[in-house]
Amino acid sequence: MTRHVLFVQGGGEGTHDAWDDKLVASLKKALGAGYSVHYPRMPDEDRPDAAAWKKEIARALSKLGDGAILVGHSVGGAILVDHLADGVPGAGPAAVFLIAAPFIGDGGWPSGELRPTREAAAKLPAALPLYFYQGDDDDTVPPSHLGMFAKAFPRATVRRLGGRNHQLNDDLTEVARDIAATSSSRPAATT
Repeated sequence: MTRHVLFVQGGGEGTHDAWDDKLVASLKKALGAGYSVHYPRMPDEDRPDAAAWKKEIARALSKLGDGAILVGHSVGGAILVDHLADGVPGAGPAAVFLIAAPFIGDGGWPSGELRPTREAAAKLPAALPLYFYQGDDDDTVPPSHLGMFAKAFPRATVRRLGGRNHQLNDDLTEVARDIAATSSSRPAATT
């Protein structure tokens, strides 16, 4: 059975085609057969609007059905968490993997569109598997954000990756390994 993965890109001009496409290619290669990675283009990527991105995420999720695996990069990860805190119809995702996502609120990035990450954390299902990844050479989102995520989501798996940048040096091997391990303990989504 095919497992569906939704990859939500980060923000910035050209990100879909010139940056995060390399992350998606790495993830597809590392996951191999048995996974279908969906990579929708987010609207106005150079000026991410949380409401518009959340609509696109909801549309993509409705096509994949319950049990999809969600991966979010950078601001796309922050918007994904906020979307999930709004509640997802049905059984929801199988697991969530966030790469170099900014922590929103005290100590992190301000946002007039997204609720503080601590508030979003309180609204997510306690049993939802969560994974956070950050390179210690990230010059976009400070590595200190990873520690804030660890406190807000004490049950999450947190991985600080040495020598890796905001794009994790275009290598999602660790993410794919965790997806495969999580997937093996859960039934595949039916669509």
